[in-house]
Amino acid sequence: MSRSRSQALRTRLTLTVGLLDAATKRLLDRPELPKLIPAYLLLIHQMIRASVPLLETARREAMRRDDDPVCRGLTDYLARHIEEEMHHDLWTAEDLESIGFERARIFGTNPPASVASLVGAQYYWVLHHHPVALLGYIALLEGNPPSPQSIDDLETQTGLPASAFRTMRLHATADPGHMAALDRFIDNLPIDDDQESLIAVSAAHTGASFGYCLSELQPWEAARTGATRKQSHASAAP
Repeated sequence: MSRSRSQALRTRLTLTVGLLDAATKRLLDRPELPKLIPAYLLLIHQMIRASVPLLETARREAMRRDDDPVCRGLTDYLARHIEEEMHHDLWTAEDLESIGFERARIFGTNPPASVASLVGAQYYWVLHHHPVALLGYIALLEGNPPSPQSIDDLETQTGLPASAFRTMRLHATADPGHMAALDRFIDNLPIDDDQESLIAVSAAHTGASFGYCLSELQPWEAARTGATRKQSHASAAP
């Protein structure tokens, strides 16, 4: 029996996922990990901040190509995904605020070139080739969420309050369901071999770029007070 498109994509991404897992392990093994977690959360915020605008761009481009059956299928899927991803950047900012970081500084810190490369490649593929490329970006990021146990371990290891990890816990719970839905969507979308390869290249670039972002993280301190361990938001829902 031949493999489905989604199964083929997972197979092609085995090496990329392995490299990303290794980069994550190196991060977790660094002795200054508690001071690196705010930088990690800022990285996630900078990535998530681009999610809805990127999805909206891809949907507009898909709607513009209304004679393309793949684009017609993408339009409704992207609309649903926009709703699912709405406000996640604000939730991550709130997680950082709960440990002493001011919102103006969170939004005002310049993203490094590695983040621009990670996200910016998607705009190029969406606008200058085909919006189906974005499925690779989604597949890589949502196909490898942290487990609830790993978040518990990280909280214990760093001594940071639960409020710092609220959005991470949300993704640990929601992303497996999103990925299952994406697998079904890819398998029902009338993509050809070239489009399948484009999705795989997009996913591989996303994983490699994310791994590089992790490798260059440096401690990010709250102004004046350090990473204050506030408990006031620990039980609040995102």
